[in-house]
Amino acid sequence: MHIAVFCGSSLPRNKEIIEAAAALGRRIAQEGHTLVYGGSNLGLMGVVSGAALEEGGRVVGVIPNLFSDDIIHSQRVTELVRVSTMAERKEYLIAHSDAFVALPGGIGTLDEVAEVMVANQLQIVDGKRVLDGSYQPKPMILLNIDGYFDPFLAQIQRAHDEGLMRTTAGLIAAATVDEVLCHIC
Repeated sequence: MHIAVFCGSSLPRNKEIIEAAAALGRRIAQEGHTLVYGGSNLGLMGVVSGAALEEGGRVVGVIPNLFSDDIIHSQRVTELVRVSTMAERKEYLIAHSDAFVALPGGIGTLDEVAEVMVANQLQIVDGKRVLDGSYQPKPMILLNIDGYFDPFLAQIQRAHDEGLMRTTAGLIAAATVDEVLCHIC
């Protein structure tokens, strides 16, 4: 299974989040899955990918050409996919992954989560709508360390309660890495 992990290129102050990122990378590799992520070796991206690589896992980094060649070629990955734009990176991650996990992150992470939710709500696979009733949403799991995603989850629930969202679009909150993997496998 290809599991996309959305996270930032910065390190948070909360060490529990860093530990969870490392544990997630290790477990993805130990379970024989492929980690697909944004391609950086900085911040949480570097933690999750580094942990997966240390366990002998397959790691696919997807990085936009807008970064310098020095940065692009410094990435430790099994496979490096170069794309033209940040939008193409999201498209690649969504098209080439079976499940998604978001670690606590900033606006880029929330953007990626929202993009998956939109694709799930509109029943889009590989850029096309599935209208024959066979669509199964891809899991979008928030690793909700220390309640980080609680305000976001409350906003999604409010939108649903107000009738502004028909579905929660495959969104799942998990408190631990073990719980994340239970939802995926």
